[in-house]
Amino acid sequence: MDIIREANPINKKEAEPYNKKEFLKDVYMTETEYDKLVKLLLRKKNLILQGAPGVGKTYIAKRLAYSIIGSKDAERIKFIQFHQSYGYEDFVEGFRPTETLYKLEQGVFYNFCRQAENNPDLSYFFIIDEINRGNLSKIFGELLMLIENDKRGEKLTLPLSKIGFSVPENVYIIGMMNTADRSLALIDYALRRRFAFYNLKPAFKNEKFIEYKNKLKNHKFNKIIENIEMLNIEINNDLSLGEGFEIGHSYFCNFEQVSDEDIELIITYEILPLLEEYWFDDIDKYNEWKERLKGVING
Repeated sequence: MDIIREANPINKKEAEPYNKKEFLKDVYMTETEYDKLVKLLLRKKNLILQGAPGVGKTYIAKRLAYSIIGSKDAERIKFIQFHQSYGYEDFVEGFRPTETLYKLEQGVFYNFCRQAENNPDLSYFFIIDEINRGNLSKIFGELLMLIENDKRGEKLTLPLSKIGFSVPENVYIIGMMNTADRSLALIDYALRRRFAFYNLKPAFKNEKFIEYKNKLKNHKFNKIIENIEMLNIEINNDLSLGEGFEIGHSYFCNFEQVSDEDIELIITYEILPLLEEYWFDDIDKYNEWKERLKGVING
């Protein structure tokens, strides 16, 4: 599935080219997986990348957008993060205090949609990290209807400003969701049916990851990866966890050379705290894997 690169606006410094080929170099994903991901996003217009810690959700989201745009054009991508205090006034519009009174101001999504309206022939990507950390019905409000792919371009009147507003056809929303976060409620059905959900998995078996691993020529690194793959089987078979809690490959990426100290830092300060959280009620299992992984480091 080839993607036609869009032209950059006139009088704008040309961004670094980026396409499907570059994406497949950067991301441990097959061409078939990439084509499926692009087709889902272009058809549905709203996509959530969900997966365990370290599968590269944010990394993939940005590069997916760049590959469709045809360049690393940051002006056509907006990246935000939801949290418990994030609200409609941040996203769409709301009253903000000034020195003497309250002033109505438009939010980040409103402004981004207006920007996209001015360039209808170009694609724009609104990326939301931790999308399920916010109160989604509260944040989206009446826009919950307007983001549907078959409601794009339809106008409604915003309740505060009384301005007519629509979500343009050329705005695509990509959300990221960590499936291992126990503290989060499930996304409600009203929002779920407006998004396509794509599950990202650890890529230790991907051909490009294996090639990367072999280039490092580090026996201890190879042993750690073998043990992490076995650990993921254990996590997957644990009835209180499952595949959404597996350890992702990105913890072990981006090394040109890897030292014993690098491996020890990853295991001690990233992987083991995660396992301690997973098995807080099963200290024996945690200690078993702690000794096993530390044994590789000290071996």
